[in-house]
Amino acid sequence: MKTIASFTVDHDRLEKGMYISRIDGDVVTYDVRMKKPNAGDYLSDGAMHTFEHLFATCARNSRWQDSVLYVGPMGCRTGFYLLLRDSVSRSDALQLVRECFAFIKDFEGKIPGSERRECGNYLDHDLPGARAVAEDMCRVLADWTAERMDYES
Repeated sequence: MKTIASFTVDHDRLEKGMYISRIDGDVVTYDVRMKKPNAGDYLSDGAMHTFEHLFATCARNSRWQDSVLYVGPMGCRTGFYLLLRDSVSRSDALQLVRECFAFIKDFEGKIPGSERRECGNYLDHDLPGARAVAEDMCRVLADWTAERMDYES
């Protein structure tokens, strides 16, 4: 089998940030890297689960909602994938992520989709953990630019 593109990125050199992972036709996959790979600090299950609910809710209610195809966590627990139509510019994708992370950082109240009938693991949520990760990433992405979205080789 061919090696998939994401496995060719040197994860030992990858830092927190937002990158373009791949482009397939009119779909752009963004790698929103929230933890440094292989550094021993990963997203906890509960925080990642809550982050997913809040990130997806925010993105799918944004002005770019019709271009949002998928928001979901990486299995390695170091970040999220965000799939958008290419009609959303890199700068707008970055703005979307900044807005969603600010929303998560300040979120209070009932987590959307967290009732038993709405979620397959409704007891495993960690809002304070999700908020802490969002706050950290707001700082990371504050000066991020669309030009920095290409992986370094």
